[in-house]
Amino acid sequence: MTLRTEIKDGVALVTLDRPERHNAVDLATAAELAAIWRAFRFDDAVRAAVVTGAGGRAFCTGIDRSADVPQPSSPYSLDDPMLSIGPKANDLWKPVIAAVDGMACGGAFYLLGEAEFIVASENSTFFDPHTTYGMVSAYESIYMAQRMPLGEIARLSLMGTAERLGAARAYEIGLVSELTAPGAAAEVALRRAAAVAAQPSEAVQGTVRALWAAKEAARSQALAHAPQLIALGNLPPDRQAGLFAARKKHGTDGSRGGDGRDGRPPVR
Repeated sequence: MTLRTEIKDGVALVTLDRPERHNAVDLATAAELAAIWRAFRFDDAVRAAVVTGAGGRAFCTGIDRSADVPQPSSPYSLDDPMLSIGPKANDLWKPVIAAVDGMACGGAFYLLGEAEFIVASENSTFFDPHTTYGMVSAYESIYMAQRMPLGEIARLSLMGTAERLGAARAYEIGLVSELTAPGAAAEVALRRAAAVAAQPSEAVQGTVRALWAAKEAARSQALAHAPQLIALGNLPPDRQAGLFAARKKHGTDGSRGGDGRDGRPPVR
């Protein structure tokens, strides 16, 4: 199993448990996440949930690059196992809080995009490497454009590995609702989840559904374009792999030093 689940006093703690892979999601993990969210729909002992990553170095770094996901030849179809990893994709309307410690990048945005709010430690960073490796950031950008100002997600997604959004800046722009000391995000998120779980569950779920209804139409329309944009804009897999290998070989991830507060490079 690549997930750990604990339930106490109405709150479920879901932990991505692949710290040696920075909690990257392989096909087994994707299937486990979908199954857990679906199971929570029928479990009255669960009134709220927290999702986090093990190890303290990363919340999640997206899909595991070793995962083999065959694709149809049609540009109008896309098989993306990450589409099913979030609670809303599995029709779960019990509130979910994301607790981020360390890196959250790329496909992690599928999970963050479907959480009610995000608690993050002060040493957390958010980034999207897609363009650097010849891939379109479609689903990720769409999810996050509904959580943060358009200019901020545009900067994050277009600059690839050259940009890092630090926790302080993420808090300033509203992506993160609360900052914690390093290593304390899950603990704080669990306390917030306990407060939510103490409210009548029917009222809480109805409120969650109402909040998502406010932006559901725009999100659905935007997501409908994602498969074609990815099919047209992605480089062939061998060229993507070449870019990834070249960056690892040169020992750089493309990031630049900032001021230590918001993860942004100094103006030059």
